[in-house]
Amino acid sequence: MTSTPASSAVASPGTGQMVEPVACTHLDTTARFFRALSDPTRLKLLEFILRGERTSADCVEHAGISQPRVSVHLSCLVDCGYVTARRDGKKLRYSVGDPRVTDLVMLARSLAADNATALDCCARIPPPGDA
Repeated sequence: MTSTPASSAVASPGTGQMVEPVACTHLDTTARFFRALSDPTRLKLLEFILRGERTSADCVEHAGISQPRVSVHLSCLVDCGYVTARRDGKKLRYSVGDPRVTDLVMLARSLAADNATALDCCARIPPPGDA
């Protein structure tokens, strides 16, 4: 009789759905980590949430885009571990659980400001919206 190997599936932090872990190299994982922050709308939402707990409605108002689009961006931030979500009645409230996220965003802003001229002239990475 052949036994079936136990599944190594884990629950996704944002959706709770069972997903199979993907073997990633350190570089792949780090690249994905930064890719999640490469969208200007996601970064805008993350910076907004850094200042305090927010509801989805708060985020929609702040971002100035539709609720479904905000929901997709928030789900990405939750799934990638930048933000946590907690249910409060019918609302979801978003916050940053790891203070290193704040440090990372502040460091990135500082480095980007220090390198603004080089970033503006970089032809290899198109500005947002030009990709």
